[in-house]
Amino acid sequence: MTGDDQARQDSGTLTEEQARRMLADMNEVIRAGEEMRGLRTEMIRVLGGLGWTQDRIARLTEMSQPAVSKQLTRYRAGEAAPPVELALDQYDVPWLEGRLWGLAEELAEAFPGTARCAGHADALARGRKRFTPRAVDELRRLVEEDLARHRAELPGGCREAYDRISRGLDVPPKAATAEGPAGSASVRRALARRIQRDRLGEGA
Repeated sequence: MTGDDQARQDSGTLTEEQARRMLADMNEVIRAGEEMRGLRTEMIRVLGGLGWTQDRIARLTEMSQPAVSKQLTRYRAGEAAPPVELALDQYDVPWLEGRLWGLAEELAEAFPGTARCAGHADALARGRKRFTPRAVDELRRLVEEDLARHRAELPGGCREAYDRISRGLDVPPKAATAEGPAGSASVRRALARRIQRDRLGEGA
């Protein structure tokens, strides 16, 4: 802290650093909200592409049917997105990141108060962390620690799921197909997260 900042703090004035930290927290919340609205819009497109009715989508999203209709009609038939594959075992990076995220959340629920990955998974859910390579590597490390610490009491399928996810993430990017799978990275993460959690919940 500079002498000027110290003097302002002593006099009861907000310092620039204090304001920066405070506004950074606010900006994270606002950004997360905007991103979540965008993700919901993309998910409405995905569900429409799967043949779901507007009434059904409106009920699940807690939106009005006209609002859902407006979202769907923004895209002309010729621009319809290709259907998103929902099989668990897919190996593009966003899908694997979503599976890792879902696994971390399952561990956090299974071992409340002791799961090392819980805070990281929650920060991703709230938009306080991004899916950067560094953040994903950190989450992998924390999940590995939790798997080792709770080896004898793991819910069914957790170790196998992690091994598959880890092998997929270790494949060099050049092994990915040039065309790539359907759906944006955020949509694919959200879908993989949900499907992974459901599969673990079934004890698969």
